[in-house]
Amino acid sequence: MTQTSRERPRFGTGWLPYALVAPQMLITVIFFLWPAGEALWQSTSSQDAFGLSTRFVGLGNFTALFHDPLYLASFKTTMLFSGMVTFFGLTISLLLAAMADRVTRGARLYQALLIWPYAVAPAIAAVMWAFLFNPSIGIVAYGLGKLGIAWNHALNGGQAMFLVVLASVWKQISYNFLFFYAGLQAIPRSLIEAAAIDGAGPVRRFFAIALPLLSPTTFFLLVVNLVYSFFDTFPVIDAATGGGPGQSTDTLIYKIYSEGFQGLDLGSSAAQSVILMSIVIVLTVIQFRFVERKVQYA
Repeated sequence: MTQTSRERPRFGTGWLPYALVAPQMLITVIFFLWPAGEALWQSTSSQDAFGLSTRFVGLGNFTALFHDPLYLASFKTTMLFSGMVTFFGLTISLLLAAMADRVTRGARLYQALLIWPYAVAPAIAAVMWAFLFNPSIGIVAYGLGKLGIAWNHALNGGQAMFLVVLASVWKQISYNFLFFYAGLQAIPRSLIEAAAIDGAGPVRRFFAIALPLLSPTTFFLLVVNLVYSFFDTFPVIDAATGGGPGQSTDTLIYKIYSEGFQGLDLGSSAAQSVILMSIVIVLTVIQFRFVERKVQYA
């Protein structure tokens, strides 16, 4: 006899489900809700550098931020930085995944080489690229000098931005590659072969068949890379440029650190963290509200 429907699990006691959920709820409250509440409270208060006195200021911290030209400049820096990291990270990863999908010999070797960078810590990746582009001893800077390009990211803001974008993209490529490659492997070969029989070339097959079928994966990675560029690139910027030169790489997340831990202005730092979190939430909602409409789920 075949079972036509699955029976729903039943708990013998009323407290057991809550006991099973309690550890996760406790972790969420301690490490997420409590810090978020503390940040909201600190964003409406002003503290001295030693934290001995606190004064409620309401929206004063937010008002001061939007009248600060340096903070407004960090908005532009963050939008430029996150846009380049997300765009180039997804584009290069998709290209590498498409190339690896066509490899027949040594496929495992190529996959391993493309996955390895994900195991490197962000700070280590930043130090490595900063060493390669070091104007005194860096081999890449030496080669650029031979081509007539004077490289010194410690003095040139555009070169510093290029360096942190390069390090951030290189660090994230492996993560994107894994998902894109898995998505390409999941596409039925019969569809590709049928298109080839009809005379479609590799480029047309990719854009007409593979890319639309990868839209769920692309949408997921778009959200992940956007969050990555806003938050997880802090170690890269801190190790490579320290927000300089002249605050040319001072993104919102790095400005929160510099204001709170270096400037000891906890109220302003908390207000900036609230604003940054609000921006990320709004961008994520916009993506799910409008971009997801164009996603084709099989």
